[in-house]
Amino acid sequence: MNSHLLIMVLQLSVSDVMTQPLLSVTPETPLQQAVQLINDHHVSGLPVVDAQGSLIGELSEQDLMVRESGVDAGPYVMLLDSVIYLRNPLNWDRQVHQVLGTSVNDLMRKDVHSCRGDLPLPKAASLLHERGTQRLFVVDAAKKPVGVVTRGDVVRALASHGEV
Repeated sequence: MNSHLLIMVLQLSVSDVMTQPLLSVTPETPLQQAVQLINDHHVSGLPVVDAQGSLIGELSEQDLMVRESGVDAGPYVMLLDSVIYLRNPLNWDRQVHQVLGTSVNDLMRKDVHSCRGDLPLPKAASLLHERGTQRLFVVDAAKKPVGVVTRGDVVRALASHGEV
């Protein structure tokens, strides 16, 4: 790859490669409707927005997998007819809620990964890697989602500019 193409890739921003338009759901969206959106549009996650359209959470395939697989009480040992759990049972409440949930609010995660559209693409790639996430929701100044950048978007940008 010549230095001119490398400079082009390094100068790309998230807004240059993000996917638009972006589907979203609200906390009140029925879970089945959200699952249908994920399936029909072949996406692995959806932003959750409030009544003003601001990003407040995320619903991912991983969240849905917890619901389908049920509650995992984790490893335990039996001692004198007592069950001693080796994992903190206080965390089960969230799992039980996920298994029984019927709306997006029941399963959504509030620790959503987002960035601004002017973020340089190499920095976005670093964030995706460091946070171990598949996507960053791109938000405007009002925290409203305007797009999404995924690991695949980064790879496609590199490939289209001759990096790979």
